[in-house]
Amino acid sequence: MQGPTSLLYLSRADVEEIGLGMSAIIDALDTMFREKGEGGVEMPPKPGIHPGPDSFLHAMPAWIPSLRAAGLKWVSAYPENPKRGLPYVAGLLVLNDPDTGLPLAVMDATWITAKRTGAASALAAKYLARPESGSLGVLACGVQGRSHLEAFAAVFDLERVVAYDVDPSVAERYAREMAGVAGVEIEVVDQPREAVEGLDLVVTSGPILKEPHATIRAGWLAEGAFAAAVDFDSYWSGPALAEVDRIVTDDVDQMEYYRTLGYFGDTPSVDSDLGDVVAGNASGRTDPAERILALHLGLAADDMATAVLLYHRARARGIGTELDL
Repeated sequence: MQGPTSLLYLSRADVEEIGLGMSAIIDALDTMFREKGEGGVEMPPKPGIHPGPDSFLHAMPAWIPSLRAAGLKWVSAYPENPKRGLPYVAGLLVLNDPDTGLPLAVMDATWITAKRTGAASALAAKYLARPESGSLGVLACGVQGRSHLEAFAAVFDLERVVAYDVDPSVAERYAREMAGVAGVEIEVVDQPREAVEGLDLVVTSGPILKEPHATIRAGWLAEGAFAAAVDFDSYWSGPALAEVDRIVTDDVDQMEYYRTLGYFGDTPSVDSDLGDVVAGNASGRTDPAERILALHLGLAADDMATAVLLYHRARARGIGTELDL
């Protein structure tokens, strides 16, 4: 534990040097979602500001008693940033001592956001996908496309991976650089339908848009498939959403809040909260033929569950810079 007048600063390079593995993050989120389903996690809907079209800055606080993790992430998402050579998502996270309220650490949140999002989707798939699922389609091959492949490979024995991106060169680079993670050669396809149809697992990870481009059409998602949408419903048409048998989200309250802001206009009612599924208060998959969609909004509790692991490992290994308060 640090002194009362200092905090630990962890840069992006520091966070990456810690070497926290995806399986450890998935396990931490399993603990968190179970506690959330039991009513133990405090996490108000995230307030935000919107300086530009489809751009936002969000404040994301959470408290997870079992993990002794309390803090806040301040995160931005700007879809035009990649054209400027900047990351689409960036942020800082403050971790606090739950006993005194004093800040323990300030750390870059870009790596955390990427990894915990993939971990949350893989955790949902662990409970809701068919256990024998072996094929994965990834639509949008950016940061989240990469983290999701890593996360799904940690849970499933992948035998086939199909990648699609609106920029074919991005998909080609993804296939080259991520084949080792997948454990198989990655197929690059020209049409989005080819990254959905007939596959066990599907991930859509493009920019979040209030007006969806609705690329995925009805009839594409196979019976028994599990899909994870981390771009809200941006990739999904209304008819495609309507034929899904179950929709699970990581937080029902936050999803309803987003509906009041004009998102999810064509998305049917949500069946369950992932926390309830993990805690056993709602069913997992009940039929091999069910089409199940997990709509992940991105939770502050995901971030805190990951950040507290990073903090303790950084302290143990002497990584980071001590700063005076």
